[in-house]
Amino acid sequence: MGKKVTVVGAGFYGSTTAQRLAEYDVFDTVVITDIVEGKPAGLALDLNQSRAVEGFETKVVGATTGPNGEGYEAIEGSDVVVITAGLPRKPGMSRMDLLETNAKIVRQVAENVAKYAPNAVVIVVSNPLDEMTALAQLATQFPKNRVLGQAGMLDTARFTNFVAEALEVPVKSVKTLTLGSHGDTMVPVPSQSTVNGKPLRDAMPAAQIEELVVKTRNGGAEVVALLKTGSAYYAPSAAAARMARAVAEDSGAVMPVCAWVDGEFGISGVYLGVEAEIGAEGVKRVVETELDADELASLKAAAEAVRAKQADVASM
Repeated sequence: MGKKVTVVGAGFYGSTTAQRLAEYDVFDTVVITDIVEGKPAGLALDLNQSRAVEGFETKVVGATTGPNGEGYEAIEGSDVVVITAGLPRKPGMSRMDLLETNAKIVRQVAENVAKYAPNAVVIVVSNPLDEMTALAQLATQFPKNRVLGQAGMLDTARFTNFVAEALEVPVKSVKTLTLGSHGDTMVPVPSQSTVNGKPLRDAMPAAQIEELVVKTRNGGAEVVALLKTGSAYYAPSAAAARMARAVAEDSGAVMPVCAWVDGEFGISGVYLGVEAEIGAEGVKRVVETELDADELASLKAAAEAVRAKQADVASM
């Protein structure tokens, strides 16, 4: 049986993710769903017509879904489901402002995923990310390793890009890392960040690193403010698609993701941004990255901040 991946939500984020997944040519089928009548079918038609030009065989299928789960049979047997459904931020909004609205949407989607794709690995990208990942796990009742969130890959990519631009070096010569939450308690990890293999702290002064950390933390808001309608999708979709590919190929790639932490770093019982090995069963294991004392303290503080909010979503 061939590999099947579903992207729920056909907005800019969902449609770009579906495009990237199709162009990898590692799946037999990419399904894209949305509540807007005809939109997913239109996107699928358009994407399929790009196959001859881009040289991929993956078939794209569009399905309109209804309020009572109509149309979800299209996702049946999916190996991976990426949940992008929900409202994006508007200028001036925080990710937390989306909590109640998106909780209703994500819960309904997750219940249908559990019904039609009971063996899928679920990758959540809806905001507020850490809370929606926790909610999706509660709603699907899937084992916690099979529900993860996309955040660290994106924040790390932003951090890397800002460092490369500041130092005027190629992006591929820079390696950075961000853990913690997707938002105010993001934990950049300068101790694990390098430029041409040398510590980032040797390449730029501490004050400049801190400046880029703040820029990274506000990376999404900066895009939202400039776009004025909607939020970032090129970099986020690249990150989500890479995670889905690692699951499909059972690659064991180590990536920063939002994963269930149970004892690692002395933290237990919370979804948190950490490095993890990704494969066919989702999170194979959480990697205990070496952190300095300040970074570890920040990670523990982030865990407590998101723990309180994740407890709230159980009743949503």
